[in-house]
Amino acid sequence: MTQIIKGGNLPVPGGPVRVAVVRGATGPGVPEIETAALLLDDSGKVRDRSDLVFYNQRAHSTGAVRLLGNARGEDGRTADWLEIDPGRVEPEVDRVLIAASCEGGTFGEVPGLYLEAISTATGERLVVYSVDDDDATTETAYVLGEFYRRDGGWKFRAVGQGYDSGLPGLAADYGFTVEQDEEEPEAVGAGAPPPAPALPEAPPPAPPLPGEAAPHPAEPHPVEPAAGVDLPAGTPVSKTGAPLLGTLTRRINHLPTDFGPDFPSVSYEGKGEDIVRFDAPIPAGFVVVEVSRVGESLIDLTALDHRNRDKSPSVIHSWMEDFTGRGIVDHDGNGPLRLRVRASGEWRITLGSVAVLRDLSERLEGVGPEVLAYSGPAVDLAIRHRNSRDDAWFRLEGIRRSASRRQLYTGYKSGRSTVALTRGARLLVIACDSPWSITPREVTPHHNRREGEVPPFWKRLR
Repeated sequence: MTQIIKGGNLPVPGGPVRVAVVRGATGPGVPEIETAALLLDDSGKVRDRSDLVFYNQRAHSTGAVRLLGNARGEDGRTADWLEIDPGRVEPEVDRVLIAASCEGGTFGEVPGLYLEAISTATGERLVVYSVDDDDATTETAYVLGEFYRRDGGWKFRAVGQGYDSGLPGLAADYGFTVEQDEEEPEAVGAGAPPPAPALPEAPPPAPPLPGEAAPHPAEPHPVEPAAGVDLPAGTPVSKTGAPLLGTLTRRINHLPTDFGPDFPSVSYEGKGEDIVRFDAPIPAGFVVVEVSRVGESLIDLTALDHRNRDKSPSVIHSWMEDFTGRGIVDHDGNGPLRLRVRASGEWRITLGSVAVLRDLSERLEGVGPEVLAYSGPAVDLAIRHRNSRDDAWFRLEGIRRSASRRQLYTGYKSGRSTVALTRGARLLVIACDSPWSITPREVTPHHNRREGEVPPFWKRLR
């Protein structure tokens, strides 16, 4: 373990790290603290609100940063826990900032404040930074430290910078605004937070190794189509209720053709880890990637560039058992499309046109990863997802034809929420390992919510 002071820095390993923001005994007269992480580009700013990880938005869209929850020890100390996986941080992100806000008082009234980082794999204490009493007085927002890139690796720096102006002052420095009075969504979809690790006296053990997948080829099982999908009689569909790629010869949505032209579907079967190169001519535009497999273990698909380097984010990342799921790739049309598969057991990948994506014109439901089409007016999306696992999560992302991506919603375990969707065509990408439903609802003319509006920044919804 290395104790450092304000301004000090030291290298940290590249594996996942758990970070605890710890304070002394809580009780009457002691302010509450909310911990958050900010993902910053090389200009020192967040790119948009999806780069904020906090109580009401508990994970970054890439899964690189997650807020795990908090734990309280018998001595009254409380720790907020985050997990950072440097290997999954996008190349455009230069720093991950660890910050906190104070409610009902100032940081000068918070006893025993310190930050501790622990290796997730080994439980080794990597760094401890204790905030001096002289460094925390009248501030209501505070930056404790940052993980930053240096010479191909990562380092940690103890920052120790407070803001008397609170969250608005911190927000102005890092490229976003705090809208404390904006209307809350009708429900919070995050559900109960997952159990947090213990306090630093008992570092969390390394996660268990993934289980082995059953070595059998994945065979999709026909089921009844989901509601709202008009399919020809006898069309095979997956367990999600979506038509299997290659089974349709006509469009079933209203996406503009420039999202991706029609082309014959192509498939590849394999086993375990592999790099798949599709030599069949695939035109430029969005391409649907459908994966079928049997068994339960991690399967991760990543698009590659012409040098076989990973692009981000993952196309599909799932632990779900016996599933057919979908992701999306924006193919530039220059050369073959390449995918890296990380898995055990047998799998089948099919590439197809966005023409066969289900149209979200009325309520749709499914299980696991999926891509939907939307090209209508402004609506509110009523989202429900159901999963009892403590590490379960659900993410909804919107992608415009310009390839601009916006995270619309992130939740844990079982939950529900309503988010705004503005007018226009887009793909809606669902990443989860659970059953879900999405219902578009008409909005009133005076509706002025922004797309993907999330609860107020750092404001706990009780």
